[in-house]
Amino acid sequence: MTIEAVTHTVETPGATIVYDVRGPLPTADNQPPLLLIGQPMDASGFAALASHFPDRTVVTYDPRGLARSTRSDGRTDNDPQQHADDLHRLIEALGAGPVEVFGSSGGAVDGLALVVAHPEDVQLLVAHEPPLTHLLSDAAAVRRAEEDISRAYHEGGFGHGMARFIAYTSWEGELTDDFFDRPIPDPATFGLPVDDDGSRDDPLLSGDSEGVVAWSPDVDALRASGVRLVIAAGEESARQVTGRSAAALAERLGLPLTMFPSHHGGFAGPETGWPGQPEAFAARLREVLASHTG
Repeated sequence: MTIEAVTHTVETPGATIVYDVRGPLPTADNQPPLLLIGQPMDASGFAALASHFPDRTVVTYDPRGLARSTRSDGRTDNDPQQHADDLHRLIEALGAGPVEVFGSSGGAVDGLALVVAHPEDVQLLVAHEPPLTHLLSDAAAVRRAEEDISRAYHEGGFGHGMARFIAYTSWEGELTDDFFDRPIPDPATFGLPVDDDGSRDDPLLSGDSEGVVAWSPDVDALRASGVRLVIAAGEESARQVTGRSAAALAERLGLPLTMFPSHHGGFAGPETGWPGQPEAFAARLREVLASHTG
């Protein structure tokens, strides 16, 4: 059964936020809405995952400045605290009480920021591979790699920056000399453009999302929030930089690392170009949500 999404907007300071609701509000069964958030991924990336929850009211949204959500604040940077405020206003607009949240990548960071700022909005947060790379023991090497990606993007364009990003995010284990001594990755190897189209506004490569990676979790506030927290990683990406970041955060919070099928985007369908195992991922998410309810 396919539930059609109904699109809404909510005005926040400096932005018009567009969000989609699949299912009734208020919910028919007294279950909280399930809010799926990404960053810099927009709502479209959750189409496959949302389709596996026809019995739940599922909400997805486009972060400010991405896809359909416009901003008028004169900024281009992505700030987790600002996103937390946007999410707070979106949840208020739902009028259905506190929600359950699944956050992916930068969306997991935004979900953590939401719990710190507005714990009353959230019953349960599943934070899947938040890229808080500064928590890693090899943080200095990671920062070097991130700076190299930024340099390649600004000097050569999208294909060159993304090729290095893929090489970086797919590396297993700590970044050693072996990583930095490898040949420079060829964009064509990944089916990426070699030529430079002149644009420098990619939200992932431009530096606009540096505030997401650099966000420092208030461990005491997260522990004291009363929100049930699940820190998660993919089985295929657990030894890669985002999976390792999730493990580092879980350790700081004194929580186990909860494993999900597939990779960093394991919930995604083939329409994204990087398919995971959305059916298996959804089954695992349903299991995790049920085990932490009550």
